[in-house]
Amino acid sequence: MVDQRIGVAFAFLLLLLKLQPAFEQVETLSSPIERFALLQLRSSLGIRSKEWPRKTNPCLNWTGITCKNGSVSGINISGFRRTRLGSLNPQFSVDALANLTQLSSFNASRFQLPGSIPDWFGQSFGSLQFLDLSFCAIRNAIPASLGNLTNLTGLYLTGNSLTGAIPSSLGQLVLLSVLDLSHNSFTGSIPMSFASLGNLTSLDISSNFLSESIPTGIGMLLKLQYLNFSNNQLSSSIPAQLGDLGSLVDLDLNINSLSGSVPADLGGLRNLKRMLIGNNMLVGSLPVNLFPAPSQLQVVVLKGNDFAGIVPDVLWTMPSLRFLDISGNNFSSFLPNYTLNANATIAELNLSGNLFYGGLTPILRRFGSVDLSGNYFQGRVPNYVPVNASLVSNCLQNVSNQRTLPECASFYAGRGLTFDNFGLPNSTSPPAREPKGKSNKKVIILASVLGGAGLISLLILLLLLLLCIRKRGTTNQRGVGVGPAPAGISPPPPEESINFSSLGDTFTYQQLLQATGDFSDANLIKHGHSGDLFRGTLENGISVVIKRVDMQSIKKETYLLELDFFSKVSHPRLVPLLGHCLENENEKFLIYKYMPNGDLSSSLYRKTSEEDGSLQSLDWITRLKIATGAAEGLSCLHHECTPPIVHRDVQASSILLDDKFEVRLGSLSEACPQEGDTHQSRITRLLRLPQSSEQGASGSVTTTCAYDVYCFGKVLLELVTGKLGMSASSEAQLKEWLEQTLPYISMYEKELVTKIVDPSLIIDEDLLEEVWAMAIVARSCLNPKPSRRPPMRYILKALENPLKVVREENPGSARLRTTSSRGSWNAALFGSWRSTSDVAVIPAGSSRPEGGGSFKHSGTSNSQGSGQNGGEHSSSRRRQSREIFPEPSDGQDVERQGQD
Repeated sequence: MVDQRIGVAFAFLLLLLKLQPAFEQVETLSSPIERFALLQLRSSLGIRSKEWPRKTNPCLNWTGITCKNGSVSGINISGFRRTRLGSLNPQFSVDALANLTQLSSFNASRFQLPGSIPDWFGQSFGSLQFLDLSFCAIRNAIPASLGNLTNLTGLYLTGNSLTGAIPSSLGQLVLLSVLDLSHNSFTGSIPMSFASLGNLTSLDISSNFLSESIPTGIGMLLKLQYLNFSNNQLSSSIPAQLGDLGSLVDLDLNINSLSGSVPADLGGLRNLKRMLIGNNMLVGSLPVNLFPAPSQLQVVVLKGNDFAGIVPDVLWTMPSLRFLDISGNNFSSFLPNYTLNANATIAELNLSGNLFYGGLTPILRRFGSVDLSGNYFQGRVPNYVPVNASLVSNCLQNVSNQRTLPECASFYAGRGLTFDNFGLPNSTSPPAREPKGKSNKKVIILASVLGGAGLISLLILLLLLLLCIRKRGTTNQRGVGVGPAPAGISPPPPEESINFSSLGDTFTYQQLLQATGDFSDANLIKHGHSGDLFRGTLENGISVVIKRVDMQSIKKETYLLELDFFSKVSHPRLVPLLGHCLENENEKFLIYKYMPNGDLSSSLYRKTSEEDGSLQSLDWITRLKIATGAAEGLSCLHHECTPPIVHRDVQASSILLDDKFEVRLGSLSEACPQEGDTHQSRITRLLRLPQSSEQGASGSVTTTCAYDVYCFGKVLLELVTGKLGMSASSEAQLKEWLEQTLPYISMYEKELVTKIVDPSLIIDEDLLEEVWAMAIVARSCLNPKPSRRPPMRYILKALENPLKVVREENPGSARLRTTSSRGSWNAALFGSWRSTSDVAVIPAGSSRPEGGGSFKHSGTSNSQGSGQNGGEHSSSRRRQSREIFPEPSDGQDVERQGQD
């Protein structure tokens, strides 16, 4: 019995010895100073008790806290949410960190820390190896003391509002492997001291305002694999020393002011997979050895330069090539005439806007998506050209929207080449002669038609004149008219009639010279249609955008109308006008608040991806926020101003974004009161004549709110598809894009929209429904008939509650609203623009016909049968094209009443 007890005790002792290492692994804080520091940090940052429970062991129970040897070694609050109280006044309150002297890692990415990085931050953490403060709303300059963190291997400061010059002291961080300073507002040059960062594998300084040249010392960073200097103002030439970066996989110099020719030394980058040097001012021919064989290049972007000559043959034959964009240059040659056994499902080719000529060759087989527009290709289109290829503005036979015969003939004659014009539009062959009797009959019919049209036009003019007289004699009950008048309707307001006291400060010309560095090219943002835009910094440190209006090239009323607009219209969704300078006779200046995130066209994408050359885009939540903000601004102009104001320039570049991606509408120089108002639609209905149907970019009637709605629909579709630039594209490009996109927006099939959604978006099922809803709203905005587009206030309500567009009123059901009776809602909210939509093309495989080019809201109750167009609504054939419109919050019960 005694031996048995001894044996049990011995076994228990062995078990304790085995478990001892496990007990020793439970870390606790040995320093009360560090525990108190964590509690201070918890309070100042507003960390919720869910993540950091107060009366527990931080090393064991606090999310994101790691300890080593009794001290805090790591803090990760990335993505945490502040408490409600902490959200009221979020600041960079991290003073308590100074007592955590053994900290080796601090990650606060996407946790709001508005304020400046304190100077002591770089003096208290000798052990810090990893620092991530990306997207934390940090502002002002980087303190030079950050260069004292010599043990850092990773430094991430992207997506903030950091300003000033990049401190050269960062060159002391010799152990640094990753340095990301992108998407800030840094100015000046890239520090020469970066040549000392010999361990760097990734350097990203994109989307800033850096100028001057690329330091040649960058070529000494032999471990560098990822180099991104895009979206800056870098000038001079590409240094040949970049060719020494043998480990480089990704080179992005897009959207700068680089000039000169491409150095042949870049051919030494044999590990390069992505070369992006588009949208610069590079010239000359491409070096023959720029693309060595065999090559690993997958993405090549050379667009928007001034390259000439021929394209090296190796560029067509690279086996790994997935994306080739050489558009917007002066390349001039035949396409190579051979076939490659290559995967054509992933390759994309863009040759648009060059001088390519001759016939289309089998080389196109290897590309799944092709844009050949804006060249001089001739002959017939072979069957191996992809169905979705863009072929406009060429000299091809039996293809619509081609160049004219004289233009094509002149091009080929100038190069001593033969041009075959068979099948080309505008042929010079004489028309067939008709019998005399038929000719006279046509003249009589034509005269009758013209006479009738003239009589109708005369009646319309008389009615319009009567209504204008009546309108002028009627007192406006809603207040004084707001906003400038459109050109050609009424004279511009004289300067003395403008209330300058409401237009901000009056600046001197000398102040503006100092703010912009004498309006240097380095501070030029772009050449706007109403003036040149410069970035500037006032004496008080405030960043501004200054528009310089040249009175010799731009009409005087342009700037006066804009001043008149700002003197009468004020809204948080409009870009703030801070002041003006009118002292010079030949130049006028308007000063606006600077928007750190630029405009939507430049902020939709941030970082490039490895797959297809596209950029990592804004997340869906931010896109929906931007769409809602823009709709709010346009709703103010359309529905809160009397008379309604038409923006007339709604596109991605006019949607400005502040540091929190809040929308401020810009490009307001063309805003004007709506033409015709409600009386015009009454006349057109009375005479049974269709209203003018402006087709988006080519719109002949741009002074109606319906035109703004159409343009806003393009922006919404751009947000859904990620097709950057389509909201400002030409009519031909827009038509082709809509023909390819709209068939996949169905009110019956949610999954169809996945075929056009931006592939870079990461969305779950609920977010997909929001994307679907926005696509439906976009399509309703793009109705070819202006009278059938929804008002902006309803678009705003739809974007504020997108799931209500696609779900039944029961929030637990994700089933789409279909053809339920909505007569009362229809009559109360949509009135005269309730009508049938045009027929749309349905993609192959669609399981249910839509029957409409845009969706028609479902006003089908019998109570509406005697109303306007009631016969149309009773047609069962047309019920399948119900247009879905946003449901206003004050009308949620209307639908139910209509069903009872």
